[in-house]
Amino acid sequence: MKLRVLVDNNTLIDRYFRGEPAVSYFIEEGPKKILFDVGYSDLFIENARQMGIDLLDLDFVILSHGHLDHTWGLGPLVRLLTEAKIEGIDHKRPKLVAHPEAFLPRKIPGLGEIGPLLSREGLSRTFDMALSRGPAWITDRLVFLGEIERDNDFEAQMPLGKSSTEYGERDDFLIDDSALAYRSAGGLVIVSGCSHAGICNILEQAMRICGERRVVDVVGGLHLLDPPERQMMETLRYFERVRPRHVHACHCTDLASKVALAGVADLKEVGVGLDLEYD
Repeated sequence: MKLRVLVDNNTLIDRYFRGEPAVSYFIEEGPKKILFDVGYSDLFIENARQMGIDLLDLDFVILSHGHLDHTWGLGPLVRLLTEAKIEGIDHKRPKLVAHPEAFLPRKIPGLGEIGPLLSREGLSRTFDMALSRGPAWITDRLVFLGEIERDNDFEAQMPLGKSSTEYGERDDFLIDDSALAYRSAGGLVIVSGCSHAGICNILEQAMRICGERRVVDVVGGLHLLDPPERQMMETLRYFERVRPRHVHACHCTDLASKVALAGVADLKEVGVGLDLEYD
């Protein structure tokens, strides 16, 4: 599997790409081309073009969860695919994989809408919708983990704003938050968006689904932004036990949390333009 960072808060030194506080990764697994999250704007398209990546050749678009910094790029992607159709340019109709609740309206007091701007119905005109609460295998080695079981008592304890459902407004615990797991020759590679479900919960679910406890790498946002002391300490203890070979923490992981993680894991730098490859 090959992974390239299209969007992150940071860019690599001496690489002439732009960043934004968002996430988008381009993944190739065998012949399949996958876009995991689409960032906040059209920046992922601009960076992909500069990297020589053809986003008209996508097989899958996968959403980690329904927040603005992971979904608001859907509008520019729809425009890109629609314009290709109008101009008669060869393009694929990607399959869109997400939890069914990724498209709920969401708000935080004082901010307004922070959920997706496009509806499931509208997106179905451009994508083949493949919404799943359970795990969904993208290839025989890459799986969308579906709704994450929240087994521990130190992660995902507080809601983040409100979501609107058919039954009314409720506290938003981001139950749609998910991730990808890849079965490499040496163990699992976990690719997360924000890890609202808890990175330890995510790793445990990946291990259950894949039947593998070795972890080669953890890539993505870990939702460690000034975390409660107990959450940070329990996360460090968990990483000490699991001993991932590498950790590429980015996006919603603050400096203090990265420094702490570096004490128990081989922490690596992440930025737009980063290329990773796994057997």
